[in-house]
Amino acid sequence: MKILFVASECAPFAKTGGLGDVVGALPKALAAAGLDVRVVLPLYAGIDWNALERLEGTLGVPMWSGTAWCGVRLGRLPGSRVPVYFLDHRHYFDRPYLYGTPGEGYADNLERFSFLSRGALELCKALGWIPDVLHAHDWQAALAPVYLNTVEWAQPLHGTASVYSIHNLSYQGVFDPGAMPVTALGWEHFHDHAFEHFGTLNLTKAALYHSTLLSTVSPTYAREVQTSAYGAGLDGVLRERSGDLHGILNGIDVVEWDPAADPRLPAHFAAHDLSGKRACKAALQREAGLPERPEVPVFALVGRLVAQKGIDVLAQILPHVLDWDLQVVLLGTGEPDAERYLAWLASQRPDRLRAWIGFDDARAHRIEAGADFFLMPSRFEPCGLNQMYSLRYGTLPIVRATGGLADSVQGYEQASGEGTGFVLHDLTPDSLGDTIGWALATWYQRPAHVAAMRVRAMRQDFSWERAASAYGELYRTAYARRRGHAFPG
Repeated sequence: MKILFVASECAPFAKTGGLGDVVGALPKALAAAGLDVRVVLPLYAGIDWNALERLEGTLGVPMWSGTAWCGVRLGRLPGSRVPVYFLDHRHYFDRPYLYGTPGEGYADNLERFSFLSRGALELCKALGWIPDVLHAHDWQAALAPVYLNTVEWAQPLHGTASVYSIHNLSYQGVFDPGAMPVTALGWEHFHDHAFEHFGTLNLTKAALYHSTLLSTVSPTYAREVQTSAYGAGLDGVLRERSGDLHGILNGIDVVEWDPAADPRLPAHFAAHDLSGKRACKAALQREAGLPERPEVPVFALVGRLVAQKGIDVLAQILPHVLDWDLQVVLLGTGEPDAERYLAWLASQRPDRLRAWIGFDDARAHRIEAGADFFLMPSRFEPCGLNQMYSLRYGTLPIVRATGGLADSVQGYEQASGEGTGFVLHDLTPDSLGDTIGWALATWYQRPAHVAAMRVRAMRQDFSWERAASAYGELYRTAYARRRGHAFPG
């Protein structure tokens, strides 16, 4: 089966978040399962262009203003033979940022990503490689399934099925309706079952109606986006297509995140021998300038310091929490007020709190290995990765029951000792404080439960192979829906 990934990010070439991780990892797992997977990505500034093979000729891409011509370069996903085709159009993509300066998108983003979607389809025809399924990711690739149903109708790509993945419904590709001609589609497509959404031009809405099947990055998020609380205005459309919407929990790179072999750690450990984790904890306390006390639990947070992650609620209770016998380490960037407050609080309580403002990948690994508990009280979390990293490193997550957090963390049962972390349901200061206090009490009063949960957590399977198997079934279903018969073989 031939699968085409169209996306605006793909680690390690270009990444701003979880989307890049998925597109950089899932195709490798699919290829290992025997699928012919290829990825199309813009050639951004910052990518090592000279390390890529330059293909002969130029590719013509029909656009609203005429044909746009580009070069194509070829690379591979590291550690695999999965081809990555880079569309080389300097005017669109040779810029300092992928989408625009922080907080503000480029004015021509609709044109840039129309080019990506249309260019991916033209590339397939130029290569003579017709995919069985096109897998489009987030709003930047949302036009690809729309083009399959419109300009490619009765053309070589007519039989290609499409799967549209929602990584975060908060970002939908919303533009002024006057920009409709930029899509190179006629105004007959600007209606309630395509692009029109409360008077705006909405790329995600069009993809939701035109794609053969839909997916999100966790089963719980698939249910949540069908509610007004999480649907970001598209819950009605998603309820309408609920039978075609599938939630598949993301995986993690279990080679990159392996406590038994992680080169960033001062010591290695595994579920059957946790002595190295104790050494990692002592090293983390030294690195953070905290008292080296093995008997005191270390709570950690690594991520964006923004309201979505519940940082505002945590900030309200943190001064009180720091009066307890525990230590806290934080690493991240985000809202300026949050950064300033946490830095100030750390200066007031250097014996209990260390706040690193910024991001350091190696330090993130050391924190995951050295901490005892991991804080992730998100308001919403389509999938989340840090809770999976934490589980793999024997660091028990404290999470709110939302999205992928609810699907990956089993709540602690005090009577039996079962579970892999601590789960709260209401994101309030009292609820979060009580849950942190519950974890702290368990540490001191039921250490055997903590030890058993650690081993249980580290034995969970969050590999991409698990997710790839589910996507393989999804592709077969999409193919059968589009073609009217099962995939041969």
